[in-house]
Amino acid sequence: MVREVDVAVIGAGPAGLAAAVEAAAAGLSVTVLDEQPAPGGQVYRAIERADSGRLAILGQDYAEGRELVAAFRASRAEYLPAATVWNIGTDRLIDYSQGGEIACLRATAIVAATGALERPCPVPGWTLPGVTTAGGLQILLKGAGVVEDDLVLAGAGPLLWLIASQLVAAGAPPRAVVETLPRGRQAAALARLPGALRAAGYLRKGVALMNAVRRAGVAVHTHAEGLEIEGETRVTGLRFRAEGGEHRLHCTAVGLHQGVIPNPQVTRLLRCEHVWDASQHAFRPVLDDDFQTTFPGLYVAGDAGGIGGARAAALQGRLVGMHLAARAGRKVAGKPAALRTALARDLAIRPFLEALYAPDPAILNPADSTIVCRCEEVTAGRVRAAVKLGAPGANQVKSLVRTGMGPCQGRVCGVAVSAIIATARGAPPDTADYYRIRPPLKPLALTELAAYPMIAPDLEIREP
Repeated sequence: MVREVDVAVIGAGPAGLAAAVEAAAAGLSVTVLDEQPAPGGQVYRAIERADSGRLAILGQDYAEGRELVAAFRASRAEYLPAATVWNIGTDRLIDYSQGGEIACLRATAIVAATGALERPCPVPGWTLPGVTTAGGLQILLKGAGVVEDDLVLAGAGPLLWLIASQLVAAGAPPRAVVETLPRGRQAAALARLPGALRAAGYLRKGVALMNAVRRAGVAVHTHAEGLEIEGETRVTGLRFRAEGGEHRLHCTAVGLHQGVIPNPQVTRLLRCEHVWDASQHAFRPVLDDDFQTTFPGLYVAGDAGGIGGARAAALQGRLVGMHLAARAGRKVAGKPAALRTALARDLAIRPFLEALYAPDPAILNPADSTIVCRCEEVTAGRVRAAVKLGAPGANQVKSLVRTGMGPCQGRVCGVAVSAIIATARGAPPDTADYYRIRPPLKPLALTELAAYPMIAPDLEIREP
């Protein structure tokens, strides 16, 4: 028998938690499904277990998550931790795996609060053991208190400086920060600065992070290019050009970062309309004023609909929860207009940040020998060869060379492959499109799949 709920929320980060709290407060039945064992998402990961020392390292923004998680725990929303959503049907039937078993529920409305993905950074050597994303390093720090002792951070973006400062506070500063911003980028972004002053707190925070890293004696290399990670069986160093010369830093770990992009897997699965966001250099789903996609009943809150950060995500989540309550004829206690004003003010920083930290052109157009699809070990050269054979977009290249057919289902290589195709064709990025996403969204054990008809004998595994 399939359970019915008013609202299903996928993801227990700031957006998902806020949406669940508001909808449940209005009396709607709410179920939150999340892959992690505890609420918080990536931003507030392990916040309930954080002691005073961890809070001091990770900062006030991280500590703010305690209040939101506590409000969620006190709400009437049902919480399904360690639950992996692997399919959603056009009838809004959600299939998920939890504890080695498959279950399903149907929702009147679905809120996709699946957050962001880190932009892939295909540089020579990025598949070596010891290389991770900067966000992966933060997961280790937040979730387990683990830090790398011999680390170089390379790339660009606010998260790079945040993690560097957190590692300094943890007593394990990185060996160096290698920033890949091209020359002239700061001057070009200045035109967006007046608007960003509406959210001046973010600017002050960014300057403070950079100053803290420099005061700790961390070497900072600016305008770096030509990144190459060295090593045979694992990382032994990072080579690059900067400051008029060649540099090589010995290290056993490298954290790469080129910003974050919306996670499109759920909205692509349901064939929602997407647009190319030239400012964020990524695809994002088309949303109406209430954050509903072009698929009726599917809403997106937070970074999955466009990068805005944790506070904006929570505000969007609250607005979605209030909208669902009002649509169901329930009384809404909050003031949506005030929340929208706060959201606009918080997002005022985004045009400046996106102009300043646009991805490094070399990352978008890697050398032929560089692996792009890690799962299938497909190089950029093979992608370009497929384009020469006539493949016009990501799905045709996928058919020819198997990009995006591994366990990650394109989460790692998707935007990189699209960018390479567009550049090779000399066409706008949106013409390369993105992979068509099919279930399962995440790897699924065959034992779980085999048991599916026993759980719901009247249903078939559906593809939207």
